[in-house]
Amino acid sequence: MEGIREVLEGMKKTPTILAELVKSIPEEKMDVRRGEGFWTIAEHLSHLAQVQPMLLDRFDRFMKEERPEFVPYLPGSDDDEPDTPACMSAADALSQFADYRNKQVVLLEGADGITWQKTAIHPEYKNYSLRILTRHTLMHDYWHMYRMEELWLTRDAYLTKWE
Repeated sequence: MEGIREVLEGMKKTPTILAELVKSIPEEKMDVRRGEGFWTIAEHLSHLAQVQPMLLDRFDRFMKEERPEFVPYLPGSDDDEPDTPACMSAADALSQFADYRNKQVVLLEGADGITWQKTAIHPEYKNYSLRILTRHTLMHDYWHMYRMEELWLTRDAYLTKWE
């Protein structure tokens, strides 16, 4: 079970780190779109909150199913889904994120060694397990938080552009 405790500790701390980051960003910067194809800081924050129910469901399926099979979650890939997340208020997004993260951590802390070894089928990944999903969740959080800080602080010439 090496490394799992550390990832869970990181997941527990993320709501506080995210809230402190958001608190440090001036309100007038939250909805600034830095370029074509860029999400705003508010959209990154809203996305973090909005994916938590889906992640909780995936964690729960690992607890209940022998070998769950997942469908990729690709925001904006359906014709009826916008390319950017629907914006929530910062307070609502932070509250939803923290609430679902707490539920996720409680659920994961109850997983036994056999559950942590379970694998799943996911068309995006060569390997997919509860351990990988949990670590991926933490890295996803921090990627979006990095991007939020980058959009707030980075000068245009140094802003990461995705192609």
